[in-house]
Amino acid sequence: MSLIHEIDFGTPRSKSEKTVTLTIDGVAVTVPEGTSIMRAAVELGREIPKLCATDMVEAFGSCRLCLVEIQGRNGTPASCTTPVAEGMVVHTQTDRLKRLRKGVMELYISEHPLDCLTCSANGDCELQDMAGAVGLREVRYGYDGKKHPNPGLDTSNPYFTYEPSKCIVCSRCVRACEEVQGTFALTIAGRGFDSVVSPSMAEPFLQSECVSCGACVQACPTATLNEKSVIEIGTPEHSVVTTCAYCGVGCAFKAEMRGDEVVRMLPYKDGKANRGHSCVKGRFAYGYATHKDRMLKPMIREKITDPWREVSWDEAINYAASEFKRIQAKYGRSSVGGITSSRCTNEETFLVQKLVRAAFGNNNVDTCARVCHSPTGYGLKTTYGTSAGTQDFDSVEQADVIMIIGANPTDGHPVFASRMKKRLRQGARLIILDPRQIDMVRTPHIEADYHLPLKPGTNVAVVTSLAHVVVTEGLVNETFVRERCDWDEFQDWAAFVSDPRHSPEEVEKLTGVPADQIRGAARLYATGGNGAIYYGLGVTEHSQGSTTVMAIANLAMATGNIGREGVGVNPLRGQNNVQGSCDMGSFPHEVSGYRHVSDDATRAMFEALWGRPLDEEPGLRIPNMMDAALDGSFKGLYIQGEDILQSDPNTQHMAAGLSAMECVVVQDLFLVETTNYAHVFLPGSTFLEKNGTFTNAERRIQMVRKVMAPRNGYEDWQVTELLSNALGYPMHYNHPSEIMDEVAALTPTFAGVSFKKLDELGSVQWPCNEKAPEGTPVMHINGFVRGKGKFVITEYVATDEKTGPRYPLLLTTGRILSQYNVGAQTRRTANVIWHEEDVLEIHPHDAEQRGVRDGDWVKLTSRSGETTLRAEITERVAPGVVYTTFHHPNTQVNVVTTEFSDWATNCPEYKVTAVQVMPSNGPSEWQEEYEELSRQARRIAEPLIAAE
Repeated sequence: MSLIHEIDFGTPRSKSEKTVTLTIDGVAVTVPEGTSIMRAAVELGREIPKLCATDMVEAFGSCRLCLVEIQGRNGTPASCTTPVAEGMVVHTQTDRLKRLRKGVMELYISEHPLDCLTCSANGDCELQDMAGAVGLREVRYGYDGKKHPNPGLDTSNPYFTYEPSKCIVCSRCVRACEEVQGTFALTIAGRGFDSVVSPSMAEPFLQSECVSCGACVQACPTATLNEKSVIEIGTPEHSVVTTCAYCGVGCAFKAEMRGDEVVRMLPYKDGKANRGHSCVKGRFAYGYATHKDRMLKPMIREKITDPWREVSWDEAINYAASEFKRIQAKYGRSSVGGITSSRCTNEETFLVQKLVRAAFGNNNVDTCARVCHSPTGYGLKTTYGTSAGTQDFDSVEQADVIMIIGANPTDGHPVFASRMKKRLRQGARLIILDPRQIDMVRTPHIEADYHLPLKPGTNVAVVTSLAHVVVTEGLVNETFVRERCDWDEFQDWAAFVSDPRHSPEEVEKLTGVPADQIRGAARLYATGGNGAIYYGLGVTEHSQGSTTVMAIANLAMATGNIGREGVGVNPLRGQNNVQGSCDMGSFPHEVSGYRHVSDDATRAMFEALWGRPLDEEPGLRIPNMMDAALDGSFKGLYIQGEDILQSDPNTQHMAAGLSAMECVVVQDLFLVETTNYAHVFLPGSTFLEKNGTFTNAERRIQMVRKVMAPRNGYEDWQVTELLSNALGYPMHYNHPSEIMDEVAALTPTFAGVSFKKLDELGSVQWPCNEKAPEGTPVMHINGFVRGKGKFVITEYVATDEKTGPRYPLLLTTGRILSQYNVGAQTRRTANVIWHEEDVLEIHPHDAEQRGVRDGDWVKLTSRSGETTLRAEITERVAPGVVYTTFHHPNTQVNVVTTEFSDWATNCPEYKVTAVQVMPSNGPSEWQEEYEELSRQARRIAEPLIAAE
């Protein structure tokens, strides 16, 4: 293997469909109109020297190194800023150009420290490369660079250094921060010889507005900005393209290696989800893979009060299998089940549900999507016929109006948020429905046209009220509805939403959103051109999550905003493979491809290939498993990659259910919270140690490629295979590609998917089959998958979780940029420097009423439980609403969340919990007990870790 070198075309690709032909160095080339001469030359195989140009940002023309001569024109224009023209004749290499380029390079080198041999970028430096490219052999002005400003080395950021003495003021980092990331955290300070890159108000990087996405580091042509890992390890020697294992954006990365050590993760420009961009998690937070807390050997114990005992893989697998067999013999076939993980690959989740159905002989399989996006599957399948979003991410570039409902893209899906912000800076309009003032409401060069700060739990009322305006003001796209939807159902729905009780004036009384804001937002969405809706867990994690999804689908159909680029209904999936885990049949009522287990033909297909009869009755969902455990009928659980004790609601109930089981098998990277109730621990493998595929929020199936051997000895799919074999149901796969072949054989939407095709195309979006051999970027173009689009009556039903004198505030929860889900991975990286603990956001009015000051410890109490954390006083939340994240186990926010859930899918109502907040002296009693248990666990684990 060697390093994968991507071609830098110098300037972005032109999207013009019109082409022009020109001659470069005597060779004709045809390119799209608007293409720069520099890019045309690269496409021809001629590389013009450059320093300030890179194809991730717009042309700048400051370095004067890419000069060319154009026949019939005076001067030597910059090739990066000069567009091609029909019949143009260009010369890139003449005596005059050689002389000019050498002169330019002399000036650069004279102001640059001459420490190439010891520089961390030696061999990976564009300045060095360009000096060779122009044939520079001497510098008449000296080499000491004394005139160049040198404010001193900035090492404040945990992942990269800033060494201004090496800066050539090319502005690439500044432009990357502005154009690619959209943060505007960098600028060029000073003039002339005093010019230097500066973060924010001349602050250190760590204290600045920098979000550590790495765009500036990637853009830097010298060692001015460089990864600390490169400085410590050295330049990489080979690379492998793989897919990020954090959020649902699904960024492609080049894992650049030296030996079996990761030197850095570089965003892959050919990655169709991220287009060469990244965030702080994917770019830098991969260190958990080699963290000292990784558990690499299997362990067992008879009782959860016993200490762990390290055993061989054979002993652990055989013990788990014998326990499951014993339990089923004693309590019945349905007494055991499994939980798949959205952190694992498609192939791994497919095998877990296969193990449950074929080896356990029941349908007691569920997935963490239960607690996040199960309402998406139900709502979109009901209305459109597919359980997934309608667009690809590129579609946002054609959107004229963007509506964000219950999502916080800059924190939860930052790379896509950057693309969204870029489109907004180009003139698209923005509508936000969120109880909290998220960053997108007002951020550099962006301001929402409408922010509807609705009361938590009233999503259905607001979205139905938007539809009321569309219908009563004659804004329905009747042509679309008549052609594409069931007209009778539409009329029933239109009559429903037209009822005066759904008017913005009436809804204002329920939601607190001013009526004129609802009317304005509805008119903008319906008349502003291409309207695209993006939503997140603030929609789904409610008692009416499925109802809200269907209300959104109704609104898109009524306005004709479906079935083409720039529109659509787009769920922003939380975890890297939450879409894939659902696609693979991880729900108790569905096999892969969202087909119900009661369908005889579907079941027969699986039975023929698997050689086992399948149960036609749906199995238990995660909440049902806990209830059944407490009533004594469910006794065994295999959990792959999920920390359900921390991530699922009502922690005390979850702990009670797990405690009642006789065999809990946890397969994970670390001793997560759920392992406190486990009898068998099977060490898992990271995304860097496995092959397979992830499916992101846009239905894009992408390769996950192994870059190092599994430190635990096995990839996760192999562990499931071992367990199945020990249970008496043989599985014999040699590679995950064979598992995907089986998925394709059994799943119509994946019929054309194979590892070979993914290698050839880079990625595909399902459906991928005979009708769409290269995938389907945009769904429902000529008609809905279900046939006619279905309008559904979306009656608002207030949540059972009510505020009152005892619990007067509403708690809602969310994520923060630097952390991921329950924090098991990101807390074991330097990302904790930005988020050391969960804090409670509270409005100044509510804080003053309770005598709470900024930074005080406060007790957060609900009907379910209590916890303590520090208060942060802010106007980002409205009076009556408090907000926190759930990334740290010593807070365990889900101690206070309730068991109320979505009526259709049991997705928990995380976003609406009635609470009280009062001053506290510090951590609660259970938190102190948790800290003591954690210390004990560390003492037990330390000798095992040391032995490894």
